[in-house]
Amino acid sequence: MSLRLRLLLYIGISLTALWTLVATWMFIDARQSLGQALDNRLAASARMVAGLVSQFPEPRDIAAMGDKPLDVVARDGVACEVSLVRSEVVIETVARTAGSPELMHADPGFSTYTYGNKRWRTYVLRQGDVQIATADSIEVREALVKELILSAGVPFVVALFGTLIVLWLGITRGLAPVERIRSLLARRRPGDDSPLPEVKAPIELQPLLHTIEQLLERLQDAIVRERRFTDSAAHELRTPLTGVKTHIQVAKLALQRREERATMEAALTNADQGVQQLQNILQRLLDLARLEGHSIAKEASDPIEAASIAIEALKPMYGDSVARISVQGVDSSRPVRAARPLLVGAIQNLIDNAIRYAPPDTPITIRLEPQSNGTMQISVLDEGAGLNAQERVQAVNRFWRGDPKIPGYGLGLSIVNAIACRHAGAFELLERDGGGLEARLTLPIADDTTLS
Repeated sequence: MSLRLRLLLYIGISLTALWTLVATWMFIDARQSLGQALDNRLAASARMVAGLVSQFPEPRDIAAMGDKPLDVVARDGVACEVSLVRSEVVIETVARTAGSPELMHADPGFSTYTYGNKRWRTYVLRQGDVQIATADSIEVREALVKELILSAGVPFVVALFGTLIVLWLGITRGLAPVERIRSLLARRRPGDDSPLPEVKAPIELQPLLHTIEQLLERLQDAIVRERRFTDSAAHELRTPLTGVKTHIQVAKLALQRREERATMEAALTNADQGVQQLQNILQRLLDLARLEGHSIAKEASDPIEAASIAIEALKPMYGDSVARISVQGVDSSRPVRAARPLLVGAIQNLIDNAIRYAPPDTPITIRLEPQSNGTMQISVLDEGAGLNAQERVQAVNRFWRGDPKIPGYGLGLSIVNAIACRHAGAFELLERDGGGLEARLTLPIADDTTLS
């Protein structure tokens, strides 16, 4: 359902319900007022006839003039009868309007009376031994009510439909800026990074326009990052793929000669290493994709335990080199709010990076420091060559490497930075006073809810 139709339905139904209630209320009030006015007419007619009768000779003389009551032509639609009350039982009609029902036995005051399958509204007034009865046909009254409904209802219906038409036009005109924005976005070509043209829109739509512009900027930035990532990934994967292809070709050539068995084994070993390198790159790319596309559950993890697991995981790769790694701040360490495998992976990447770029005979320190703002700093310090300010900014970019001669994939620090962002933390590279590099990972300390 379109927004225009939805607004029309909401507002139209609300107006129709409200106007219907008001019209019903006014109709009931008008019907009661009409009934009271007609009753007052009956009473006034009876009093007027009573005043006229009092000016004539004795009503008994009128009754003695003939055997039948005197018939009078009615001109205002009110039936009237003049009767003599001889006793509580005997009542004699002396005059009446033409077509008047027999009202001699009607109760004094107002009442509803049925005569000849026809209902009447009656009013009876007694003055001495004279009774004046007036009556209105209920059908006539209902006909007046129907005329009242038609006279008021037809303009009401016309006004209602006219209001809905005007409302539809007003909503269409009010939503015109939204339609212009939609048209601008529909005509926008993919990759167009130009700002949106100025659109005349009301104040309520300005935040929407601002949000759309920000979204387009973020989308363009994301497209640029993804292009860079794709180009870098293609470049990084091309080298090991070329090496694997070359070594396989060498192995095929060596297979044709029995004396080249050693060459074939070396080629296959090198191809296997290239495949392993490809596997490592793809695994790290998958880790980055999982960090950016999946939610992470809350979990309390111990940095000390994570550091120990990370060091043990690096022993098969670096052997006794991990012995120079020390951990400081064990007593003051606090659990952090981070997924345990991701925390282990982040510390492992930081240690691996320090071992690769620091001289073999220099120490590597893991320092754990709780902060007053409810966070925990996990720093890996080395005494290597370090990085300048520009390199420290670029180091978290994917596939960036400080020294291309040192083996690596340029994804470790990118993964650490992604882990920090997903856990509401921070990651930064700092220059040490005595030389070297400090890789500082800051994560929030786990609260009681996370611990439970």
